[in-house]
Amino acid sequence: MSELRWDPLKLHWVIIATERGRRPRDFQVEPTPPEMTSCPFCYGNEDKTPSELFAIRPSGPPNAPNWTVRVIPNKYPALRIEGEIDSRGYGMYDVRNGIGAHEVIVETPDHSRGMADLTAAELTDVLKAYRARYLDLRNDLRFRYLTLFKNHGTRAGATLSHSHSQLIAVPLTPPVAATELKICRDYYSSKERCIYCDLIAFELQNAVRVVKEFSEFVTMTPYASCFPFELRLYPKKHAHDFALMNDAQLGELAVAMKDMLMRLQVVLKDPPYNFIIHTAPPALPRLGKADYWTSLSFDYHWHMELVPRLTQIAGFEWGTGFYINPTSPEDAALFLREAEV
Repeated sequence: MSELRWDPLKLHWVIIATERGRRPRDFQVEPTPPEMTSCPFCYGNEDKTPSELFAIRPSGPPNAPNWTVRVIPNKYPALRIEGEIDSRGYGMYDVRNGIGAHEVIVETPDHSRGMADLTAAELTDVLKAYRARYLDLRNDLRFRYLTLFKNHGTRAGATLSHSHSQLIAVPLTPPVAATELKICRDYYSSKERCIYCDLIAFELQNAVRVVKEFSEFVTMTPYASCFPFELRLYPKKHAHDFALMNDAQLGELAVAMKDMLMRLQVVLKDPPYNFIIHTAPPALPRLGKADYWTSLSFDYHWHMELVPRLTQIAGFEWGTGFYINPTSPEDAALFLREAEV
């Protein structure tokens, strides 16, 4: 029988439609890479992009070859860094200038390699680039939230097939993040415990949704997964801010990420996916709100969310806010756990 499951962190219901019982082979999506005669992210094409903001290279000047990871402004940004926010009313509506930052992290100079193909050492460099850009952008007092995400595959929204991630800084806290942060704060206020720490402890004890446990991290499928083979990667010890991890911790995270991506590649044949890093917002002072986000180090727990794009949102989902998942998270965890990587 199908189950309705409540997600206490996202405040929505999910229908786990077990009668449909879809297995990994039912979800294989044929890759459809965008056609391109010349890729601006490839080695040697540095002059085809805006000037780099950050790079990891053993030697050489900026904007030259010999790099392993490169960060550049998005050539067609959703938000622009120049200007002031200018929040104002427009009748019954609110409007602000499109101020923010939109950056691209090119993860490898090799066009043929995806993130799952990178070594743990190469993934560590990518994570170091993430950290460096987080630490830099949070110094801008206009930015209230930073979202780092990756679209892998055309179906997941990637317009260029060369492996890359994106970081967008926005001048307000997005509703999804605000809901999650409030839930964490309220839970801690009531129980003096982190809701994610409680969730991780329960899932490790229960074990049926755990995919892989490492010394410092754990990968699992969420109890109320909206989509088939949805995954979360958590630090096992309480930590609120991804950008505060040291090099050794980033190296351990890279091993866990490599394992997660390889399991997806083996079980689902390199599916399209989105992943997002959920981390604490900049703890900036706000006028009239002296205590705003001051409890983050106690009540929030950073994590990675990965969603394979195997099903589509249709009328029922749009009309109700419910999601229908045809593969139980317990079955998904079993398939991924048993994969040989």
